[in-house]
Amino acid sequence: MSGKRIGDEADIGSAASSHRHGDNEPYVHKVGVPPKQSLFQEFKFMFKETFFHDDPLRPFKDQTMSRKLVLGVQAIFPILDWGRRYKLHMFKGDLIAGLTIASLCIPQDIAYAKLANLAPQFGLYTSFVPPLIYAIMGSSRDIAIGPVAVVSLLLGSMLQDEIDPKNKVAYQRLAFTATFFAGVTQFTLGFFRLGFLIEFLSHAAIIGFMAGAAVTISLQQLKGLLGVKTFTKKTDIVSVMRSVFTNAHHGWNWETIVIGVTFLVALLIAKYIGKRNKKLFWIPAIAPLISVIISTLCVYLTHAEKKGVAIVRHIDRGINPPSLDQIHFSGSYVGTGFRIGAIAGLVALTEAVAIGRTFAAMKDYHLDGNKEMVALGTMNVIGSMTSCYVATGSFSRSAVNFMAGCNTAVSNIVMSCVVLLTLEVITPLFKYTPNAILASIIISAVMGLFDYEAMILIWKIDKFDFVACMGAFFGVVFVSVEIGLLIAVAISFAKILLQVTRPRTAVLGKIPRTTVYRNIQQYPEATTVPGMLILRIDSAIYFSNSNYIRERSMRLLNDEEERLKDSKQRVHYLVLEFSPVTDIDTSGIHALEDLHKALKKRDIQLVLANPGRTVLDKLHASKFANRLGEENVFLTVADAVAILSPKMEP
Repeated sequence: MSGKRIGDEADIGSAASSHRHGDNEPYVHKVGVPPKQSLFQEFKFMFKETFFHDDPLRPFKDQTMSRKLVLGVQAIFPILDWGRRYKLHMFKGDLIAGLTIASLCIPQDIAYAKLANLAPQFGLYTSFVPPLIYAIMGSSRDIAIGPVAVVSLLLGSMLQDEIDPKNKVAYQRLAFTATFFAGVTQFTLGFFRLGFLIEFLSHAAIIGFMAGAAVTISLQQLKGLLGVKTFTKKTDIVSVMRSVFTNAHHGWNWETIVIGVTFLVALLIAKYIGKRNKKLFWIPAIAPLISVIISTLCVYLTHAEKKGVAIVRHIDRGINPPSLDQIHFSGSYVGTGFRIGAIAGLVALTEAVAIGRTFAAMKDYHLDGNKEMVALGTMNVIGSMTSCYVATGSFSRSAVNFMAGCNTAVSNIVMSCVVLLTLEVITPLFKYTPNAILASIIISAVMGLFDYEAMILIWKIDKFDFVACMGAFFGVVFVSVEIGLLIAVAISFAKILLQVTRPRTAVLGKIPRTTVYRNIQQYPEATTVPGMLILRIDSAIYFSNSNYIRERSMRLLNDEEERLKDSKQRVHYLVLEFSPVTDIDTSGIHALEDLHKALKKRDIQLVLANPGRTVLDKLHASKFANRLGEENVFLTVADAVAILSPKMEP
């Protein structure tokens, strides 16, 4: 097929974007200089799209000052908005949901506090005050607030590296300090609308990190499940398994193993029943509490604690004591508390926002991530002053809350009231609760974090994502939680850098009987235009990739000329399809200039097709558009082919 034929076909087919003046001369729309925007307009647009992309101020538009004030207060305290519309019939669903998640959270809270190396009551404290604060300031209707396994483990492992948990007072002070700074970090990110920063942790890395944390948490519970008295403080699988088998001959307690394994099997069966039949969601929800009651009763009646079965023994009675005076605001532990708190706060934030958005999508309502961060941050700051450690949204409890029919955050208030009742009245009854049942509850709870189906899907979709997933997983399992998190972040950034620095470049061909030009690898039937090499750059052109794009373009040109060497044809035009190029910087323009000069030496003309307004602005500002020539900038590839094909030598 000759270049003339392709050009004529393009003339006929491109009527949507061009028309003829004469029989042989096609007319194409001229790509002129775009209207110039002021520096202020450009900055305003960039600022809005960076920090206010979801247009949170839209409700304030065209409102009176008094109405704006009311809307502003409601934005800070959403309960004042939905509370006005709250109906009595909605309370039934919230009451049932609140009681259901309370039955789940009480045994989990006691168990999770042990993960953080804190006394059991601190877990209950964390499910009393923070949910009340969130109910006032949070905007999710479904999220259930309290301590969670991953954050508890992360906090506990980092805190024990600084202070021995046996030094209870100093350890608790650092825990409250870390919680305070976790809240400050979350609040700051939300207030300054920097929520997009947590999105740098890819979904694949989070899946791997959570799965690794599930394995690590489960291995940690072997101490309670087997009745081992001396156990390693390290979290890696090698150290844990060495500690387990070192104590196999004299450290295991068979009564503890019977209690732990029996109730673990019962809990897993309950979870299986709830998963198979969604209407029976309440069975796995109340199973932990029933297990605690039965196991506690068994230990009390048989005096199993005298036979080596470890029990809780004591939980402080009463509501949260104030702890503001215990937070480090000066001294050597301030920096340590900030580091630990910032890491724990970011992990907690990632989990809570992901959970909130999941259920918001299911119920079709909008969730402002930055407002959620402010609510979570405030919740943890106040929590740190009331003897709580880092709280966030729990996926298992939120799922139960959703399935139990919650309508609003009132379910969190109901849960807090039940926890209050527990703290005031019921805590002495947990004296004979065996540690083995707490270990069983934790293992059954975290098994859902190991999402092997998601891992398989990641492998099928994106192999690099799978590397990120496995890197985070093995980092947590074989080294530590912190290293696993660091690997997850590092691989996520590496993927971004790789995609930015090595963008895809496609050779385009014409789809038969159309004027559409597409990737010839995606569409093998597409035909290239003789005398032209048409390339599409699938990225903005920045300093990080400009040299690669120039070199890649020259390499593809050399390949094309090599292919044409025996056919006595040559390339006359290199057409760059700029539709995907959203921006270009000075390095990118210099790379285009170098490419233009190199092509001129080889008697090849550089042509641009469909550059965007931002790109075109910068090309004109740098005078490169003038050096290239307006006649070499086209609205579409089809227009470029239509005009340039007749000019090529036969």
